[in-house]
Amino acid sequence: MQRVWFNKTFSSVTSAIRLIREADVVCDYQIVCTSTNPYAAAFLEAHESAIEPSGLLGHEYLDWCITFCIENRIDIFVPGKEASLVSAARDVFAEHGVRVLSVASQEVLNLLHDKASFYQSVDLKLAPPAAFRVVETTEQFDTAYKELRKEHDRLCLKPSISVYGLGFSVIDELRSSAQLLMEGVLYAIGLEDLQRGLASMGNFRTMLLMEYLDGHEYSVDCVGDNGRLICAIPRRKSNLAGQGQVIELRDDIIESTKQLTATYRLNGIFNIQFREGRNGLSLLEINPRMSGGIGMACLSGPNLPYLALVGFDRGFDGIQIPEISSGCRVAEFPQAVELN
Repeated sequence: MQRVWFNKTFSSVTSAIRLIREADVVCDYQIVCTSTNPYAAAFLEAHESAIEPSGLLGHEYLDWCITFCIENRIDIFVPGKEASLVSAARDVFAEHGVRVLSVASQEVLNLLHDKASFYQSVDLKLAPPAAFRVVETTEQFDTAYKELRKEHDRLCLKPSISVYGLGFSVIDELRSSAQLLMEGVLYAIGLEDLQRGLASMGNFRTMLLMEYLDGHEYSVDCVGDNGRLICAIPRRKSNLAGQGQVIELRDDIIESTKQLTATYRLNGIFNIQFREGRNGLSLLEINPRMSGGIGMACLSGPNLPYLALVGFDRGFDGIQIPEISSGCRVAEFPQAVELN
């Protein structure tokens, strides 16, 4: 039996652990889960759980991880928190008999988290990133806005480094931020208010001014083997609430996903997002982790968390991957649970 550790990470780990245990009928894997939250929902799904010390970051946290692996006889470590540092220290973990299931090298992980640098590295003919400019000053913003506005009807702004879409706003030229607030418009900001705010700041953290893509968004849950795409399940998100998502095997999405996996030597389980705009399909980002919708993707056939774990542990040769049910409509609904 292999002892597999998921450290503190995003809430999608709850679905991942449940899916692994459902598929692991012969109990080859014992799942250990840790978090700084003593009431983490993932604890309900794991075989064992433990509380991580709060406040540890960087190399102090890395040292704690190594000690935890030794004391708890961990065989496979699937890192969430400080994944970049853990990836760089794979040889150190290996000295203690621990194999690290990393999505990519430290250099690639750092690149993927910085969209300004990442977009500039992308060469993807079927789904290039939307038109963008990197801005850090008021002057850069004003110049970039004039340039992009000549070619695109609507623009948006987002931080180069962020998660969950925090900081993203569509720029509205007609309404003030107060009007947008009163009308209940989400993720939008008035142009004049934005310009005044940026001017008062002078310099600001790196932002991306971009063409706004108003078409369907695709979230692609993937399993890779050091640059080889093993499985990819694209979900087309509905623009209307309550209609779920549709599994759609588009050739351009699959081919683009295959190219990105090879270029950045992606491994394990990860997520790639695309969106349609006036000029067709565009790449949004690569998330080097499981997506929040991983459970929906797996309803189409393949159990991606289990596939990624078994493939990493034993190799992918001989593994039978179920056919993906293209066209099926999926959704997730909240379920009440008691947290002990």
